[in-house]
Amino acid sequence: MQKLAIGIDIGGTNISYGVVTEDGIVKLKESFPIKEFKKVTHFVDYLSERINHSLAGLSTEFQLMGVGIGTPNGNYYKGTIEHAPNLNWKGVVPLADILSKKTNLPVRLTNDANAAAMGEMIYGSAKNLKNFLMVTLGTGLGSGFVANGKMILGHDGFAGELGHTIFDPNGRQCNCGRKGCLETYASASGIVRTVKELLTESDEPSVLRDVALEKISSEMIYKASLEADPIAKKAFDFTAYVLGVMLANAVAITSPEVIFLFGGLANAGDRIFKPVKKYMEKYLLNIYKGKVELKPSALSENDAAILGAAALVWNNGDC
Repeated sequence: MQKLAIGIDIGGTNISYGVVTEDGIVKLKESFPIKEFKKVTHFVDYLSERINHSLAGLSTEFQLMGVGIGTPNGNYYKGTIEHAPNLNWKGVVPLADILSKKTNLPVRLTNDANAAAMGEMIYGSAKNLKNFLMVTLGTGLGSGFVANGKMILGHDGFAGELGHTIFDPNGRQCNCGRKGCLETYASASGIVRTVKELLTESDEPSVLRDVALEKISSEMIYKASLEADPIAKKAFDFTAYVLGVMLANAVAITSPEVIFLFGGLANAGDRIFKPVKKYMEKYLLNIYKGKVELKPSALSENDAAILGAAALVWNNGDC
């Protein structure tokens, strides 16, 4: 009888879930919008129905071992989502407990970036690593720190928020309410903000001037950079500089063997990896120079969040 886990990825717009085997094969996956669910109980009822329908379609006998959830502002210790700004459910939501009672299964929940780090450790390039850092470069910047083979969670479950370390105390306004957080610079939305500033502050030629400011995307910037567009090139260099400096700071805290970049902006490949590596090495303390690798994640972007969430089940809740 095959053992299976449910991996659930909760985003601000959609929820994705998949049925995952112990060796990381995603047997099926589904997604649906989350915005319409004003009450978490309605969401859990609908999710349970969808999962049961999916499981009924499997042709092999199986044993369902549990459910893992990756979510913004997820507290691993408590199984709660706490004050997530991009979700309808405000305050502290005991999602793991509600879903466990509905499904009669063990449910484990953590921050989405921590789930990505778990996925890399179980299924990806971090299988034999005890010290690494996962950085997710999406709309914002998430991170998961693993040291001595363990996820760093802190006393309250919210350790490792690299995206909300401050690069410039008088800098860009962040959704967290403060100014100058790293994710306002080093993320898909951050590089768009950089381009808009450069277009406004200079008269340099750029194909991006032909696009309405509100329609500029990180993908457009990447494509423009491939054509040696000066504004796009400057934006990538500045983004890499900020990220490189802050990664050098992070290295001084946990001394990782490898830093993995994943998602969104990381898909720009050498356009982002080479300059980030250059600036990180420049600002590293001498004792760390040449010791830290910068690599892309080995996980498929389409499956990574689901695999990471499912890894919570296969790791027996040992984060």
